[in-house]
Amino acid sequence: MKVIVIGSGFGGLTAAIRLRAKGFEVEIVEKLDKPGGRAYVYEQDGFVFDGGPTIITAPWLIHDLFSLCGKRTDEYVQLVPIDPFYNVRFQDGTVFRYNGRRDEVLEQIRAFEPRDVAGYQRFYDKTEAIFTTGFELIDQPFTHFRDMLKVLPDLIRLRSDRSVAGFVNRHISDPRLRQVFSFHPLLVGGNPFQTTSIYALIHKLEQEWGVWFAMGGTGALVKALVQLFTDIGGTIRYHSEVSQILVETNGSDAPRAHGVRLANGNEIKADVVVCNGDVAQSYLKLIPAEYRKHNTDKHIASMRYSMSLFVIYFGTDKQYPNMAHHEILMGPRYKDLVEDIFTKKHLSDDFSLYLHRPTATDPSLAPPGCDSWYVLSPVPHLESGTDWTTMKKVYRDRIMNELERRYMPDLQKHIVTEHIIDPVHFRDTLNSHLGSAFSVEPILTQSAWWRPHNKSEDIESLYFVGAGTHPGAGLPGVMSSGTIASRMIAHDAVASLQ
Repeated sequence: MKVIVIGSGFGGLTAAIRLRAKGFEVEIVEKLDKPGGRAYVYEQDGFVFDGGPTIITAPWLIHDLFSLCGKRTDEYVQLVPIDPFYNVRFQDGTVFRYNGRRDEVLEQIRAFEPRDVAGYQRFYDKTEAIFTTGFELIDQPFTHFRDMLKVLPDLIRLRSDRSVAGFVNRHISDPRLRQVFSFHPLLVGGNPFQTTSIYALIHKLEQEWGVWFAMGGTGALVKALVQLFTDIGGTIRYHSEVSQILVETNGSDAPRAHGVRLANGNEIKADVVVCNGDVAQSYLKLIPAEYRKHNTDKHIASMRYSMSLFVIYFGTDKQYPNMAHHEILMGPRYKDLVEDIFTKKHLSDDFSLYLHRPTATDPSLAPPGCDSWYVLSPVPHLESGTDWTTMKKVYRDRIMNELERRYMPDLQKHIVTEHIIDPVHFRDTLNSHLGSAFSVEPILTQSAWWRPHNKSEDIESLYFVGAGTHPGAGLPGVMSSGTIASRMIAHDAVASLQ
């Protein structure tokens, strides 16, 4: 049985490896010149920049892929723990060094606000219960409403109607500590004040299993998975953008996917299609409306989409050892800034930033004596109407001036290479609806059964993986979507033979 996988992001690679390991003939078609999707790698002037996800959690999901194929992860890529996970820096100059050592976390909480130690203990205990329930669902499909009914009592018991920030704020009073323990939804495209409190499980996940880095960058992990895929007989072709998912009807039978048409006009026939492209854009652009009785244009437009990103990749001929591998630089506003981004869709003058310095762990990603960086600012998606052709330089200068003024003296004198992506890049290069960086926003009414399904309701033999599908964005989420799809395909293949 032949399977075509559209896109080589982590969701597509996971599905492809698992299906090939089960004996399916699998081919990946990728629009770009190399794999990764949002995890694309930029190489410039001797510097290496990871384009997308840089925070690795739940490492066993990676190990499982290699062991499934009779291999070991360390034969292909080396994963190392990061310490601290993040430095969280505030406008008043205080820094919370966030790691997995409970005594150190408690000590820092005590230094910020002694009365919050007991509140944090209660918060942590409750995240354990959320994790136990929530993570069990991460690789389970929600194809039917009865799947949702089974878990509704747990969701009600855990008060998943509350937001992450609302959950944190019930236990912690210091405004800075509230930010430390509620910012995580932003890493998966969510508004901390609207994302369901189920996402508080990220705290437990990090505390229990750590934050990891692939030596050579996230791109080295992508390369390792591609190598694993080809080692077990999979094939991948680049420069192969899909212009249409081929659908056929046979009398009264439901429409069925039977391959893809590439932008160059070539067609590749298959028994099954797995789409790792942005789910909204894929339905809108790759499948004629006549075949979409459920995922209509109106339905796609009615969903809420995550924010976009403005990212500056840059290399310096000077090192800044005071900055950790992961830095969260909080701006002067928190809730109001998030509201500007998600609700008002207004590009603010101020910002909070994620600063990535992988050379803190792996100096090989830059020339000797240099540092490789990217700085990321969450921004509204393209419904904001921002003209990025004129704003790109303005916004870039604001960010660089802030980094130089507060954290990295003489920074701009030492920048020797630079590359920028903005919401237009997410729309035009990564084919993301509205230039959203994480696809469908992770609110309660767009989670589990209410999230775009891994198996299309409209078209037989068509499956979806990636950030916009269940269970959601982030490395554990997109890899789990690949696991779900591969299991469903294998099950459906067996059923078709009976």
